[in-house]
Amino acid sequence: MIPSSQRNEGELLLEKKVVYPHAVPNHSRSTKSYLLVKRMMDVMGAVCGLLLLSPLFAIVALLIKFEDPRGPVFFHQIRVGKNEKRFHMFKFRSMVSNAEELLEELLDQNEVSGAMFKMKNDPRITRIGKFIRKTSVDELPQLWNVIRGDMSLVGPRPPLVREVADYSSYDKQRLRVTPGCTGLWQVSGRNNVGFERMVELDIRYIDRRSITYDIRIIFKTIRMLFGDKNAF
Repeated sequence: MIPSSQRNEGELLLEKKVVYPHAVPNHSRSTKSYLLVKRMMDVMGAVCGLLLLSPLFAIVALLIKFEDPRGPVFFHQIRVGKNEKRFHMFKFRSMVSNAEELLEELLDQNEVSGAMFKMKNDPRITRIGKFIRKTSVDELPQLWNVIRGDMSLVGPRPPLVREVADYSSYDKQRLRVTPGCTGLWQVSGRNNVGFERMVELDIRYIDRRSITYDIRIIFKTIRMLFGDKNAF
């Protein structure tokens, strides 16, 4: 067995055989209670986050516009949420304005396995984009998605439409719940984790989800924001 000190946060969360006090059995009264408390936590957390981070939003917006005055500050993309419902997910723009058009030329350079695209030295990323992606600041506008109910603070990351087209019935299990801003994937090595392992982590989270579990993942995510070497 690998010593605990050498394992990442997500692996430790998965391997600890803890019975959480608010664990959610399917199709039960506890499920409704969990979802109600989770929604309240989502809204309060997102509203507080937007208010506290508004100065940071303004600074990032100015830097994005300074580097590329012609492009928008925010970038929205159609993602697939719970039960395959599509929605517009918001981010700070971290790439050149025509990034989507250039993607087709880069697909053969994908650096992660399975139905998703990641490239460490993606030539479409701007200078400010490298910084906000490294620190995950580009993801902060998704707090608006949380308020709208498209997303939750914690849950599986919402995939692209083209990615879901390649999903097996097993992979689609990760679409059973509302997608999140962070999850076990983010605290488990993120881009060092392949697609199959990501799906496994998401399904494990869905089966074990609880308010206590969600809070632990949120705190671990905050810690990772100050030194995540796997974000790109």
